[in-house]
Amino acid sequence: MPSDQIILFGLFATVFIFLLWGRWRYDLVAFVALIIALVLGVVPTEDAFSGFGHPATIIVALVLIVSRGLVNSGAIDMVTRKITALDLKLSRHIMAMSGIGAIFSAFMNNVAALALLMPVDLQAAKKASRSPRITLMPLAFATILGGMITLIGTPPNIIIAAYRDQALGEPFGMFDFAPVGLTCAAVGIAFVAFFGWRLIPRGEETDDPGSALLDLEDYVAELVVPESSPVVGQKIRELDASADDADVAIVGLVRQKRRYSGYARHVEIQAGDVLIVEAGPQALDQFRGALKLEFAGEKRHEKVASGGMALLEVVVPQNSLIEGRSALSLKLLLRHGVTLLGVSRNGVRFRERVRRLDIEAGDILLLLGPTERVESVANWLGVLPLAERGLSVTQYKRAGLATGIFAVAIAVASFGGLYLAVALAIVVAAYVFLEIVPLHEVYQQVEWPVIVLLGSMIPLGAALEKSGGTSLIANGIVDLTAGLPTMAVLAVLMIVIMTLSDVLNNTATAVVGAPIAVDIATRMNANPDPFLMAVAVAASCAFLTPIGHKNNTLIMGPGGYKFGDYWRMGLPLEILIVVVSVPAISFFWPF
Repeated sequence: MPSDQIILFGLFATVFIFLLWGRWRYDLVAFVALIIALVLGVVPTEDAFSGFGHPATIIVALVLIVSRGLVNSGAIDMVTRKITALDLKLSRHIMAMSGIGAIFSAFMNNVAALALLMPVDLQAAKKASRSPRITLMPLAFATILGGMITLIGTPPNIIIAAYRDQALGEPFGMFDFAPVGLTCAAVGIAFVAFFGWRLIPRGEETDDPGSALLDLEDYVAELVVPESSPVVGQKIRELDASADDADVAIVGLVRQKRRYSGYARHVEIQAGDVLIVEAGPQALDQFRGALKLEFAGEKRHEKVASGGMALLEVVVPQNSLIEGRSALSLKLLLRHGVTLLGVSRNGVRFRERVRRLDIEAGDILLLLGPTERVESVANWLGVLPLAERGLSVTQYKRAGLATGIFAVAIAVASFGGLYLAVALAIVVAAYVFLEIVPLHEVYQQVEWPVIVLLGSMIPLGAALEKSGGTSLIANGIVDLTAGLPTMAVLAVLMIVIMTLSDVLNNTATAVVGAPIAVDIATRMNANPDPFLMAVAVAASCAFLTPIGHKNNTLIMGPGGYKFGDYWRMGLPLEILIVVVSVPAISFFWPF
């Protein structure tokens, strides 16, 4: 009805304005809009919260948890280590990072892929003494492009597939997006790697925006050499390359009660030796995984840690229980099951073993232990946790298992053996049962603002469609392009959706754009699939602003970007995507 259309268009316009303003978070804006629509009666009461049980919403949540499992298992880190070890020049580095970012984004959530690769890129920038702003934007854009390759890579694809099921009786499959997505990703990555990065404003080179993330506290810590480690039989000096790659300094070795200082670089490492290293917590975990070393007490923790293991950084205040005492004197591992993994004291290196070191006020400690125990032990010690850095203990031994479970589930779902949401749910259940993702992390990994946004926008989008609002927009596009070839209509649709996605949210844009695509196809007596594909591509390709896609927002601080920096590389990239994707869609999905 016209009155419903007016109310809904008014609500969408209000949402649009508030999202541009940025005063309130997008999930709150969308949820309030849904409540207003319910009160005004334009969304039926029985459909009020249907979006929260919608397949698209469930799949987005499950993909985020699966992504965490792949990270926890070390499957992703094994690949990134090999790339950073190559020490490539700038264009090749951008190409390599962008390529691996696109591949990761195709099979895990693209936001999770960027969050994983961003510290790697920052570390590479630090080693090369260059500003991270040159490489972070190409990486962010590449992970957005890679997400278009498969159904689970990005929320717009999931929404479009679910809408096709609702409108046409069958959803898009896992790899139905691949022909067009791969074409766009390949061309887009080539552009950002060889030319696009040159368009990024350099900013203030003297003030490296990424330094705050890179300037992590370094700990003096101990790593045990098990019999299975490849370092057994090697000399300390032979580990220099691996240590440099992980940004770790090997400062000594302990064998039984004898300590070899840094000068003894020709000592041959034996099983049971303890390497004394200096590193940040993430570098420490990466070095441990690369050389198959173990944290002190790790095997003991694994036996009792029902909720997985956790790293916790704490600072020692005056008059705390541990001040002036050592972990050994407190029997921290023996009685409380927590290892003092490392100590940071203003860059000072210690001759004592970490567990024998008398702790001073102001020291920063790195604690390792069962998740359910480490925080309570910190409270008992009277130490203060630092701001959460998202530290976790990577389970490298389970990389093959985690990857295998995920691969089998995707294969079964791709061939129609299981509904995708069910297959992903089985993966999540397996990860929790095997403690690849500890139970307490399951709910932490779900990005609830996105879930609320989806749950709120889906009923609003459905109401706009039922009221005839989307048909009105579709008719306007068809009338505007009257007499032009169908490919021109497709291009105009993509430009409209891209523009919306740059200033709205890509998820919300896909919700609104899907019914418009089908309405245009119906009006033109054409196959709706190419129009749905066009919306999927256009909704994902938000490159002009930091607010259109969360990946653009994530790099804004570390890269030191301003609002107006994005369009310089983003505008030619969006034009390129339209030029490339329209013929690709027409070829792979005939009208």
